[in-house]
Amino acid sequence: MRRLLVAGNWKMNGSLSFTAELISGVAARASHAAGQNPPNYDILVCPPAPYLGLAVEQSNSQSVSIAVGAQNVSSHLKGAFTGETSLPMIADLGCEYVLLGHSERREYYQESDVLVAEKFSACRSFDSSLVPVLCVGESLEEREAGKTEIVVARQIQAVLGKVGIAGFKGAVIAYEPVWAIGTGKTASPEEAQLVHEFIRNLLRDHDAKVAEEIQLLYGGSVKPDNAEQLFAQTDIDGGLIGGASLDVESFAGICEAAQKLA
Repeated sequence: MRRLLVAGNWKMNGSLSFTAELISGVAARASHAAGQNPPNYDILVCPPAPYLGLAVEQSNSQSVSIAVGAQNVSSHLKGAFTGETSLPMIADLGCEYVLLGHSERREYYQESDVLVAEKFSACRSFDSSLVPVLCVGESLEEREAGKTEIVVARQIQAVLGKVGIAGFKGAVIAYEPVWAIGTGKTASPEEAQLVHEFIRNLLRDHDAKVAEEIQLLYGGSVKPDNAEQLFAQTDIDGGLIGGASLDVESFAGICEAAQKLA
C-alpha cells in the first residue's frame, strides 16, 4: 500500500530562525497526533537552498522523521555554471528529495520539457536514493481548451523518453494545476482524482507495478480544510503544499489529515 506524503515547498521564503521554528513546530504537532507510534505517513520540507543544511540538521534532531528536499537542481554534476547547485551538493547536505519542473521554474525560467527530463535523468543516474519529484500541470488557458491530459502526457512522455519507465521506480509525480497555485482556487477532489487516475493509467501502459507503487501528489492550494477529501481519493497519495506549508498550524493540520487516513 502506498504511503501518503505531505511535502511543503517553501519557495523563496524563510530565514534561519523560521527554518528551525517551523520544522520543530511541525515535528511536535506530528508527534502529538501520532501518539506512541511514529506517524504512518511521510513528511517532506523543501526550503530555499541556503537553508537546506540547517533544515537537515534540525530535522535530524526531532523525534519525528522529516525529510528535506531541494527545490531545484542543475542537470550538470559540476563545472562552470555560476549560481547553480548540483546533485552531489544537495546529497552531501543530506537531502533526500529534489523538486523538478515546478510550474514556476517552467514559466519564469523557461525550463522546457527537455531540460526537466535531463535533470530527472541526471538525478536517476547520480544516486537512486535521491528521489525526484516531477511536477506536471496545465495552465488555465490549457485547461479551458480541454488540453489538460495532452499537456500532462507531454510533460511525462518527455521524461519517459529519457529514462524509460524503470526511471520512475521510487520517484514521485506531483500534479499541480497552474491555475490553482497561489490563487486560492483548487480542483474539486473528483476533478483532481481524474487527472491522477489519468497519470497512473499512462504509466500503467508501460509497467503496471511501477504505476501502482508510485506516489502521486496533488499540488493546488491544499489546506487543512480540504486535505482529507483530496487525500482520500484513490490515486492521490498526498500533497505538494505551497503557502500553507509556511505556517505551523496549517501545515500540521494537513499532516493530521494524512495521519487520519493513513
